[in-house]
Amino acid sequence: MEHITLLLAIVIVTALVFDFTNGFHDTANAMATTISTGALKPKTAVAMSAVLNLVGAFLSVEVAKTISGGIVNEDGLRTEVIFAALVGAILWNLLTWLVGLPSSSSHALFGGLIGAAVMSAGWSSVNGGTVVTKVLLPAVAAPIVAGLAALLATRLTYRIGGKIRNDAQEKATAKGYRAGQIASAGLVSLAHGTNDAQKTMGIITLALVTGGVLSPGSNPPVWVIVSAGLAIALGTYLGGWRIIRTMGSGLTELKPPQGFAAQTSAATVILASSHLGFSLSTTQSCSGAVMGAGLGRSGGVVRWSTATRMFVAWGLTLPAAGLVGAGAEFLTKQGTWGVVVVAALLVAGSGVIWMLSRRRPVGHDDVAPGSEDAAPAEPAGVVTQAIAAVSPPPTLAQAHDLAATIPAPAAPVAADPARPATV
Repeated sequence: MEHITLLLAIVIVTALVFDFTNGFHDTANAMATTISTGALKPKTAVAMSAVLNLVGAFLSVEVAKTISGGIVNEDGLRTEVIFAALVGAILWNLLTWLVGLPSSSSHALFGGLIGAAVMSAGWSSVNGGTVVTKVLLPAVAAPIVAGLAALLATRLTYRIGGKIRNDAQEKATAKGYRAGQIASAGLVSLAHGTNDAQKTMGIITLALVTGGVLSPGSNPPVWVIVSAGLAIALGTYLGGWRIIRTMGSGLTELKPPQGFAAQTSAATVILASSHLGFSLSTTQSCSGAVMGAGLGRSGGVVRWSTATRMFVAWGLTLPAAGLVGAGAEFLTKQGTWGVVVVAALLVAGSGVIWMLSRRRPVGHDDVAPGSEDAAPAEPAGVVTQAIAAVSPPPTLAQAHDLAATIPAPAAPVAADPARPATV
């Protein structure tokens, strides 16, 4: 570490700031459904997620190697490029957090890195094959696979639950699902630390390679793994309540069996991708699983207006972060004053977004079940109605839900025997 220059130190600190924003931006991935179903209290949920994110950071380095030596060519890459990429990723994370949209921190980072690299050395500096196979294809496949898995798991869960015959069995089953949901939420947090913390490890390792501290192809040093794990855990503990509210109640209303199915499906997809070195978006995986679980319950409604805004944000993440990263790199190429200007713009932009968020703050009390800020009801759309048409018959628990929401038909008014009928 004695060879680290001032610029390299600034890049490392900025990377850890991104890791911190990644933590509170993606807390919803693991804990939104657990909080919305009442399985855990909000503060307890984020504390548990933070610890497991830290543990997950030590389980693998495959994704870190994909980023540090796969997305862009290391030869001739300037340290300023890494700094510019992080600026684009951080600002996009903060902007989507402000509006409460669960966008992909991973794609924000990749977009910033690609945009800055292209501005610095042209399109030849980007490994297009790696971007397609390990970024774009997983981005499309992950939410679809997780959503289908969650839909099927939810159908199976309710079919098994159809054997419930009385309220006592229903309460016992719901309690069991909540316990299972806590365990699956922990698995998602562990998977998130394994996948997302490694992204920052890869970026710091790439910066160390460009600065001549490490040789190309090196694994992340231990201090990089520790610092990245601590940064994402701290961000997770603070909780991104705006995005938790959107994912927990803004997409669909979830019951404990659905929450368990969604989180188990998402965790399976994330862990499998980490093992293979695919740097997919945990946000997209978890969001797809939540929507799949919502469609899997008979009578469940997905709020497609919210989902559409989320899809738009997903599509804009790579190009938007890439444009900001390219602009930042254009300034850093001008010399020291350009780096100073970019740093000042990053601080100013972050400050403005934080001040805007204070106009209507969202805290842990706003995401608890039954809070006044819960998303309004939305009528079922064509997709929801089509899937509901082939859903299994409702279980006892679902029958109670329907009885509570659908009023019984009014009884016919009996004729007054004291009054004669008139013609």
